Amino acid sequence: MRAPTSFGLVHHGFRAALIGALSLVAIGHAHARDNTGAIIGGAAAGLLGGVALGAALNSPPPPRPRPVYVEEEAAPVYVAPRRRGPVCHYERRKVWLDEAEFTYKRVEVCE
Repeated sequence: MRAPTSFGLVHHGFRAALIGALSLVAIGHAHARDNTGAIIGGAAAGLLGGVALGAALNSPPPPRPRPVYVEEEAAPVYVAPRRRGPVCHYERRKVWLDEAEFTYKRVEVCE
């Protein structure tokens, strides 16, 4: 594993500037009817995108945060009083209409 350097971005910037300058010099004189500009622009965009993607993939992952332990006093807990009387809820029960047909009906059940 290589040690990260503080001037890594300077090298990438210098390389990108050098590649850009060389591509501009290599173009030569272009006329208005030539499609060279579109081709060169696409190539330059692909080159810069590749440099950016390579820099992003080669960058080290961010450091993991350290755990923080906090001592707190226990908060008071409220306990509701018990209900008096029966506890009721609804259930779906099958109700037969005749020997072959049935339906479901909501029925209140109290315990």
